[in-house]
Amino acid sequence: MNIQRALLSAILAMGLSVALPFLVEAALPAMVDTQALPSLAPMLDRATPAVVNIATESRVASRRNPLLEDPFFRHFFNIPNQPREQMAQSVGSGVVVDAKRGYVITNHHVVEGADTITVTLRDGRKLNAKVIGSDSQSDVAVIQIPGGNLTALPLADSDALRVGDFVVAVGNPFGLGQTVTSGIVSALGRTGLGIQGYEDFIQTDASINPGNSGGALVNLRGELVGINTAIIAPSGGNVGIGFAIPANMVARMMNQIVAHGSVRRGQLGVSVQDLTPDLARAFNLPAGQGAVIAQVSPRSAAARAGLREGDVVLNINGRPVHDGGGLRNIIGLLEVGEAVRLEIRREGKPLTLEAKVGEYTPARADGEAINPRLAGATLEEIGPNSPLAGKVQGVLIAEVESRSPAARAGLRKGDVILAINQQRVASPADLQPLVNNRDTLLINLLRGREELVLAFR
Repeated sequence: MNIQRALLSAILAMGLSVALPFLVEAALPAMVDTQALPSLAPMLDRATPAVVNIATESRVASRRNPLLEDPFFRHFFNIPNQPREQMAQSVGSGVVVDAKRGYVITNHHVVEGADTITVTLRDGRKLNAKVIGSDSQSDVAVIQIPGGNLTALPLADSDALRVGDFVVAVGNPFGLGQTVTSGIVSALGRTGLGIQGYEDFIQTDASINPGNSGGALVNLRGELVGINTAIIAPSGGNVGIGFAIPANMVARMMNQIVAHGSVRRGQLGVSVQDLTPDLARAFNLPAGQGAVIAQVSPRSAAARAGLREGDVVLNINGRPVHDGGGLRNIIGLLEVGEAVRLEIRREGKPLTLEAKVGEYTPARADGEAINPRLAGATLEEIGPNSPLAGKVQGVLIAEVESRSPAARAGLRKGDVILAINQQRVASPADLQPLVNNRDTLLINLLRGREELVLAFR
């Protein structure tokens, strides 16, 4: 028995002596075959100082029961006056793109309506920021912090991205502080998601969560390829489907915002529709390639260039057009006066036309000028650059002032007036004759995907 125990001990000792070097080596894998292990740390050491955390504060109207607005009701029940506004706080991210001038790119929705903006750098410095300009349609904003001793991220050519390229997302998820996640480019050119007006998203599976908005999506060289902006999150958190605005689009928007304080969006002056399978067969073209010109506005850039109804636009400035939304995106992201080269198909024959992008100014009207019950609402036509163009006929509610008659009646920004007193409308000019001398206004609205009726008395 003692001999068996001694033999077992010897076998165990020999096994441990053989296995121990491998265990130690596995615990400390500094190198493999004399090669250092790959790491993103050196790139991130250079890139992360350019990514900042953004905290905003804004005053928002408090939701109160309408009875509390009645002084007699408050007096009768001895209810003290209550503040009509409260402070709201939010967090997001941003990217320093110009260290000398202190320009920081972020999302429009991160700083929209903010009264104060505080930017926190990776080294802990807190700086007050001001908004240079913002564009809700592309969800891009430029803010400025004091320059000096800043690190900026270089912008990459996002058109060179390929599906499968490795990318890293840097931001401030859930306000935790700077966080890094990695993944790949899952898809390119994502449109039609309804997230914002102009969509040409990079899709990635790098984890993006609330608070990452405005943060950086970088390549393995530490260059900015996109600004993280949105996720599809059925459960409220990341499920591996995130979207970033391409760096090339960001650069175009930033240049216009810095130069003009806003984006001067161009337009051709056409209404378009998708090339459906039936239309594709009629034009003898592959489905999903091109957009059909349905209407050309007189004296527009398209009319001057010679575009006609029935033309199929296949390519703009070397970029293929897959559908009507893609055409609108390409044109809407060009500067006013910029030259465009259009490759089209007319009556089965290829043709190349050149045009200069014009500036589109939608017809607007003040609601109060139309009817006192609409006071506080700004009404706007649905122009060719709108995501609703060609899909909805009506009048867009562009703005609604809080606590105004229009707001109290239930109108919201983004609503579309389809009809008034059962009469269809297509422009603000159509409203005036329909509301005169009417005791009650029945307004048919489109809100998102739902239709509803509001009664104004």
